[in-house]
Amino acid sequence: MINSMTGYGEAQGQFNGASYAVEIKTVNNRYFKTIIRLPELAAFLEEDIDKLLRKNLSRGTVNYVLRFKDASASTLFDIDEAALQTIVERLSRVGSSAGVKGTIDVGNLLNLPGIIRPALPDEEVAGQIKSVILRVSQEAIDQLKKMRAAEGVFLEADLKKCRGAIEQNLEQICSRHAVVPQEYSDKLKKRVDKLLARAELKLDEETLAREVAVFADRSDISEEVARLDSHMQQFEQCCQAGDQAGRKLDFISQEMLREANTIASKASDIEITRCVVDIKCQIDRIKEQVQNIE
Repeated sequence: MINSMTGYGEAQGQFNGASYAVEIKTVNNRYFKTIIRLPELAAFLEEDIDKLLRKNLSRGTVNYVLRFKDASASTLFDIDEAALQTIVERLSRVGSSAGVKGTIDVGNLLNLPGIIRPALPDEEVAGQIKSVILRVSQEAIDQLKKMRAAEGVFLEADLKKCRGAIEQNLEQICSRHAVVPQEYSDKLKKRVDKLLARAELKLDEETLAREVAVFADRSDISEEVARLDSHMQQFEQCCQAGDQAGRKLDFISQEMLREANTIASKASDIEITRCVVDIKCQIDRIKEQVQNIE
């Protein structure tokens, strides 16, 4: 089964009066890219979260967000009371020496650099926070993977429909290709006979046969049809294998389009050309959908 690169997962957990909410979104990307947003309290977990994401996902842009909900103020920050007290004392001395009377707004002093600092947990608490956040993250990832798998079912069904249409057109091309040289021979003979009728000359059958042989060789698409059919079989096998099939399917679809273009350029028949146009439309659809596959 193939998986989509688009998905969403979320999960929540609680520890020490704080609620942790993890939200993960994934979108298409040729490679694997993580965008991790963490509060300062959990910034030390960025590398662990990145490893967890890479362990479970192989392709796409992953947006990971960790939020706190209803956390107490003491959990979020610390105030450097010693530094704040020193600033207040100095401001009081400066005011007294300058003869300036007034009150000091402590609220404004909190905006000074270094007064408010993020609360850093000790080693024991940090380990407990890590355990909770990684567990919640794994739950969100599991939910995300289920959504990507469900979307993959629809992608696979659409790809199967496209493959069926291509196979039908290939069958028509094969049956049509078998009679094209004979039709060319009949048309050429009639045209030449008409031109030579006034001169009362007769067409040399050997010359006609040689011309038809050259045409048949020049317009032979047997190898291209065989290779395209082989690519179709590889494509189906890759879809069945499922896991991390996106890059391989993308490459196979490019090869399919190359063979279709060669068939169109070599085939000198309007019905075959029409079939190739439809094949190319289906391949374009496949290439578009493959961009969504992990």
